[in-house]
Order: sequence, then C-alpha cells, then structure tokens
Amino acid sequence: MRKLAVIGLFATIVVAAFGGCVTPSIPIPPPDPAKMTFTFSVTDGLSNVVFSYPQEQNYAGGVVYLFNHNTGMGVFQNVNADDSIGPTQPLHADVGNQVVISIENVEQTVSRCIVLRDGPQDPNAYCSF
Repeated sequence: MRKLAVIGLFATIVVAAFGGCVTPSIPIPPPDPAKMTFTFSVTDGLSNVVFSYPQEQNYAGGVVYLFNHNTGMGVFQNVNADDSIGPTQPLHADVGNQVVISIENVEQTVSRCIVLRDGPQDPNAYCSF
C-alpha cells in the first residue's frame, strides 16, 4: 500500500511539472504610427529618413528593422537601453514610400507598414504591395 502511495505521489509530481497548462504569451503591440517620428534629410541629392519611437517596455532588448518596399533597402539596429528606438541609421526613402517597421523581441515580432509622409504618420494610410 505504501508503495502505491509513493508511486501516486511521484506521478502527481511528474504531471504537475510536465503536464501543466502552457499559457501563450500576450502579444506585444505593433508600433503606433501616431508615435512614429521620421526626420527627412537630403544627402548628395538623395532623400533619407531617420526613425525614432518613444519608450515602450514591450520592446526591451529587441531589434528594430526598417524596410523600404519601394527601394528594396533597409536598416536594422538594437532597441535603445531605455526601451526607445532610434534615431536609426538613415534609410533612403521619399514621401509616399511604403516602409515596414518590424520590432522583434525574444518571443515575438510585430510589424506595421506605413505610407511615409512628412510629420506624424497616418495610421489609416494602408500599404499596397
């Protein structure tokens, strides 16, 4: 009888350790276009933008990727130590280009595509590639 109790206890521990429910992680929010800052400059006749984004704790330790669908070029770099992004390296881009902003952390990657404009970005201007 005692042997059955020990086996039962062992089985309970194994089930609790390995058979517990696995809760999926909560999705991190995609970057909000209203919080995005793109600073334009012209160097050697080429228009470039630098991207910045305010602190967002969900992006801590992550990497940000910018990809311009119109030029096929992009830049990437680590999220800052204070969980903000940028200013990034310059990305060749013009007003009206479709730029995908992806942020990757250990568990997830989220993306948002915007139609680049001067000033605050429009969350209702949808990319069409």
